[in-house]
Amino acid sequence: MDLTIEAISFLIATAFVAGSIDALAGGGGLLTIPALMSVGIPPVAAIATNKLQGMFGTGSAVIAYWRAGRIDFRAFAMPAAGAFLGSLAGAFAVQRIDSGFLAAVVPVLLVAMALYYLLAPPMGDVDRHARLGRTGLSLVCTAIGFYDGFFGPGTGSFLTTALVALGGLGLVRAIANTKFINFATNVAGLSAMILGGKVLWMLGFGMAVANIAGNQLGAWFAIRHSGRGARPLLVIMSIALTIKLLADPKNPLWTIVKSGF
Repeated sequence: MDLTIEAISFLIATAFVAGSIDALAGGGGLLTIPALMSVGIPPVAAIATNKLQGMFGTGSAVIAYWRAGRIDFRAFAMPAAGAFLGSLAGAFAVQRIDSGFLAAVVPVLLVAMALYYLLAPPMGDVDRHARLGRTGLSLVCTAIGFYDGFFGPGTGSFLTTALVALGGLGLVRAIANTKFINFATNVAGLSAMILGGKVLWMLGFGMAVANIAGNQLGAWFAIRHSGRGARPLLVIMSIALTIKLLADPKNPLWTIVKSGF
């Protein structure tokens, strides 16, 4: 499809901002997917193109965190593999199952996540006792991976929360290893979208360059400042995404509320 220079510039600028947010707290898709749809790109193509640019951006953040010694590929290979398989399964399942019911559940999860970061004790960069072993954490990441392939919004935030609350990681290490796991889900989701022929390649690559730059900036800030700002940003992104989902009058949650109350 043909886009104006103004529309392309808008999308590239949005990809940069989204990449910066993604590297710190996740949730960049909250900006890029609506931006893509606002210029007339169909929803499925918007999701597919977002996966392309997001994969490159997340991959660049993985490199930045790895160079800083924040990623343990061996320890998180199993969770990443589980997330990859989960994302593949979710991407295929969404083609056969109505994803509407998830739109009712996700706001509740996001509010719970925001409350966790607001009320939990101060988080440093020091690891704590893990509540789950590697197998248990892998199962959780598989479920989140399925969610990413099936629905998507907030995946990075959910992964970071899981690694902090259940894996016992310090905040910066959790964010860093989230990028590794999220990269695996992006590769899986993009593979499914490529098979459907929905990716807008030239636009996706253009946005990818900006997303890479944004991710590098966000990763640099997180590493240099020990994750300062990541916690409030996680809360803000959780609340923003909750408002966005609840603003849709077609959200099944409103049907549940009306029928129950």
